[in-house]
Amino acid sequence: MRIVGLPRKLGWENPPEQYALNNTTLTIVAGEKTDMFRDPNASYNTDNAPKLLFRADENFVLSASIEHAFASKWDGGAIVLVQDSLNWVKFCFEKDYTGARRVVSVVTKTVSDDCNSVQLNANKVYYKVAKAGNVITLYYSTNNKSWYLVRHLQFEGSNNVRVGFLAQSPTGKNCAVKFSSFRYQAKKIKDPYRGE
Repeated sequence: MRIVGLPRKLGWENPPEQYALNNTTLTIVAGEKTDMFRDPNASYNTDNAPKLLFRADENFVLSASIEHAFASKWDGGAIVLVQDSLNWVKFCFEKDYTGARRVVSVVTKTVSDDCNSVQLNANKVYYKVAKAGNVITLYYSTNNKSWYLVRHLQFEGSNNVRVGFLAQSPTGKNCAVKFSSFRYQAKKIKDPYRGE
């Protein structure tokens, strides 16, 4: 599959319940009990959420909008960066345990952490992921102009990764996530606070 604004063909890892590509909007529908998480207590390990991925450059900046209805707890859409099944980053716009619309980042190195960040009132947000060597930086924006730093981390051995888009519905019947406003640049950012 090709998407305008992205440099390479994308392929599925875990097929969705449904999907649609209309002009520059991608919709991924995740079925019930779909998630990507490796619990620190080792009581919940799953990786069955649908993901549409492409091979990334060594250095890149990827941004896109994420929008969904926040119907059920943990429903979410995400930009993901995947090295392998035990090493990945999920930058998710998620309905949290309080019912809030939450910016959430999950960094997995064998096991996952779960970092809840800012609460938003809208159903739509813009996310940006920047990779500069072994350093990953995550940002969000409400207007696709002013970007706020969420997380800045080292991700060793990340020179051969895939990046793309995920939908999940761990407790609901399904979750339809719309992605649009795709932008990709094969470059290394110089200022992690500005994302440029």
